[in-house]
Amino acid sequence: MNKVRMHYKDILAYYELAYFMKDYIDKNTIIVCIGTDRCIGDCLGPLVGTILHHKKFPLPVYGSVSEPIHALNLEKRIQEINTLHPKANIIGIDACLGDGDCIGEIQGRNYPIHPGKGVGKSLPYVGENSIIGIVDSCDSNELFTNRTIRLNLILEMSKVIADSLLHAIYLSINRFK
Repeated sequence: MNKVRMHYKDILAYYELAYFMKDYIDKNTIIVCIGTDRCIGDCLGPLVGTILHHKKFPLPVYGSVSEPIHALNLEKRIQEINTLHPKANIIGIDACLGDGDCIGEIQGRNYPIHPGKGVGKSLPYVGENSIIGIVDSCDSNELFTNRTIRLNLILEMSKVIADSLLHAIYLSINRFK
């Protein structure tokens, strides 16, 4: 299993993530952004989806602030996506918990996301590849509802992830022909 990690404040974070993701993105790629806007800590995915829609991302994107994909509708939405795009290469995007000193870290991975794992939920794996953002410590007692998570952290991480996906397409342009 391969992965790359960087802090969202690193000046070249978008490029490092794009350079890694370029090998996993092609014309059959679909982006699935997981989370809910009802919780600041869990809105990373929906914000990425919304930003990609606003920037006219050229590939299908599912999950946004207006139409989130979350624990209550994940299985149904994944079935719908798989029916619409049976041969799709899915990149899953989600917020997650980690060590306190890793908050703000973004990871690109060549393996799926396991949504809800950090909060004890048993949900299906999503994607062949994934991008996660560590938004809070797994030591927190109020998992994802912690009122100390700043929206600015989530917004800035979302911008880096969206920019990296746009740049990954540019870097892998030959795979789109």
